[in-house]
Amino acid sequence: MAKLSVAQVDLAGKRVFLRVDFNVPLKDGRVSDDTRITAALPTLRHCLDHGASVVIASHLGRPKGKPDPAFSLAPVGAHLEGLLGRPVPLAPDCVGPETERLAEALAPGQVLLLENLRFHAEEEANDEAFARGLAALADVYVDDAFAAAHRAHASIEAITHFLKPAAAGLLMSRELEALARIFEHPKRPLLAVLGGAKVSDKLALVESLLDKVDGLLVGGGMAFTFLAALGHDVGRSLLERDRIEAARQALDRARARGITVRLPVDVVAASGVDAASGRPVSVREIPRELMGLDIGEGTVTQFAAALKSAATIVWNGPMGVFEKPPFAAGTLGVARAVAASGAFSVIGGGDTIAAVQAAGVTERIGYISTAGGAFLEFLEGRVLPGVAALTDAT
Repeated sequence: MAKLSVAQVDLAGKRVFLRVDFNVPLKDGRVSDDTRITAALPTLRHCLDHGASVVIASHLGRPKGKPDPAFSLAPVGAHLEGLLGRPVPLAPDCVGPETERLAEALAPGQVLLLENLRFHAEEEANDEAFARGLAALADVYVDDAFAAAHRAHASIEAITHFLKPAAAGLLMSRELEALARIFEHPKRPLLAVLGGAKVSDKLALVESLLDKVDGLLVGGGMAFTFLAALGHDVGRSLLERDRIEAARQALDRARARGITVRLPVDVVAASGVDAASGRPVSVREIPRELMGLDIGEGTVTQFAAALKSAATIVWNGPMGVFEKPPFAAGTLGVARAVAASGAFSVIGGGDTIAAVQAAGVTERIGYISTAGGAFLEFLEGRVLPGVAALTDAT
């Protein structure tokens, strides 16, 4: 986890290849949410303030390995110009003679934005020749795209074989430091809160967490497969019957290791996600014609009591169909409980971030990860190619 930081690199007079995650939503040809752009600004400004010129690289959308004007980074460059207060010209491509000429002409303090990396199929193929072409544009590699760190792509992994040092940007460094605080040297008790729809998406994560945490709180649709493993009739709730035995085995392993797994004791049930309202029921009494769409007040109270005793909390996934107002209370309640716990908390995932924002507790969360897939894969204990490729700190 200890990787060289851009703050440790002499950047004066150097050209920096800065890999960022500018995969932002566009509406009517304009950036509609610049969260990912602003997150990378500290690293970009650090490079410029320390005498470097910067070649910025990112992907946008899924253009299927060929140029597509709908996925051009031109709107991103225009938005970035306004934020930086300096020109951000867009190269016609991310590799090739003309792009090399533009990069070589950069003076300290100047910026060049490369066109969408995914206009070349070689990017996702982690192609070495393509990576050499990218590496030819700069003297130093800096990766500030933790959200893409789980992908072995040319601009993330292969490029580091040809362009060194390969340093972590300031955002990447903060992500790694926060994640290290969870698993490398956490204050205990360490509790994990898991939600989301399918248990099949989280079984590997549950297995990994059982080796690391002191307690596990499970909500969302995935909880019903665990409840079924305990013998509960869950009505029409989301249930993966082919995962019931795996869920039972996970509960047995947790019990053998002395790890408490807390499941919902009550839910808000309704006929479907479009129902105007739901009614609270015990998990022992879910009507056969209804489905559980949120955790109930009793579960929120029990989860909050458990979280109050934690020293470190990691949370991924909503407790119910959070996007529907009748079924948002459980997720909001857990968000407020995490914020009020006094623990160092790390959250990741778009729905989880939206929940803490909706609950008005963003400032009371220890760290909010910008990543989705990379965050989950790290929690599962997988090696992230984009992290492994960086130069180790000395």
